[in-house]
Amino acid sequence: MEAAFAAAIGVLCASGIYLLLCARVFPVILGITLFSYAINLFLLGMGRLSTGKPPVIAPGAQYADPVPQALVLTAIVIGFAMTAFTVVLALRSLAMTGSDHVNGESIGKAGKVGNNNGGGATAREKETLGA
Repeated sequence: MEAAFAAAIGVLCASGIYLLLCARVFPVILGITLFSYAINLFLLGMGRLSTGKPPVIAPGAQYADPVPQALVLTAIVIGFAMTAFTVVLALRSLAMTGSDHVNGESIGKAGKVGNNNGGGATAREKETLGA
């Protein structure tokens, strides 16, 4: 069970970091969310995985530690609120600028990629646009 748990944390971390490196806002938000899920699983795993044990203290019984569970529950609530906030900010930025690039570059009406200062496109952007 520990190997599957560690593999799940690794996959979530790798996927989150990959999405964080994208140049668009929405994949970055998804990357942050996946990375926070991996951190939540890590925190839960640090409290020692246990199955079949009561969540509260019973006389003379082994019990699961409630502190990591409380920390993860709090992190889930805060993570959901921050994800909703960043999605609203991203939608507002998309409505104002017409682009969802992280670095502020946008495609103009003439089809030329540039930023607000009139700069040109990078080689990768030209390759993507087929220019």
